[in-house]
Amino acid sequence: MAPWQVLPCTVADADALARNNMCAYWEDPTWILLWPKDMKQEFIVEQCAKRMPRNLLRNREATRHQKAIDPASGAVVGYARWILPSTRTVSEQGEPEWIEGQVPDVSVEERTTFESLASTAWWEPRDDMGGLDAQNTVIRDRILAEKPYIELEYLAVHPENKGKGIGTALVESGIKQAEKMGLDVFTLAFKMGRGIYARLGFKEVDRVIQDDSAFGGLGEYGAYFMVYQCSNK
Repeated sequence: MAPWQVLPCTVADADALARNNMCAYWEDPTWILLWPKDMKQEFIVEQCAKRMPRNLLRNREATRHQKAIDPASGAVVGYARWILPSTRTVSEQGEPEWIEGQVPDVSVEERTTFESLASTAWWEPRDDMGGLDAQNTVIRDRILAEKPYIELEYLAVHPENKGKGIGTALVESGIKQAEKMGLDVFTLAFKMGRGIYARLGFKEVDRVIQDDSAFGGLGEYGAYFMVYQCSNK
């Protein structure tokens, strides 16, 4: 297994992250239904890249971003986004928790530029599929309200690099941070990524299986609510 480097992200990673993430999600049979059938992958990569700098700077207080790097080429090969509970964004010393994962801030002028760039992106997924995730949102919110969790909100590995341990490296890095903070980890997993979490010790605490064939899907849309219990509590 290659010694993938897990590093923090900056706004300079926007183009590489957009390509990694959109190529990864292009493989998801339900996510792809959100977009016009004639839309090209390269187009959605370009639109995501326009939005990415702004998105990396959103909710800096609670959001942590990580990238996996191939040390031989320097290429971004994976990405993870984590959300800290609102009660644990700042340490007892008054410093941001997990500051290594916080995207460095930029000037007001740069933020304005990134907002302007994002506004030029075409980003209009179909709006009739919200019902598929309505029940998922209810269950997710219920679990997160039970106690503080670090949430793994997003995990993406480029299709060319799947099966090489990149996703595992990213998740393990977040688990290590959770252990330091004494917090359990929650994630809403889908079929494609569920196996990684199970192998790393996550336990399924709920699931929702729905029929997405009415939207052009394959017939089964599964959401798996999974929790990793920290040993350092």
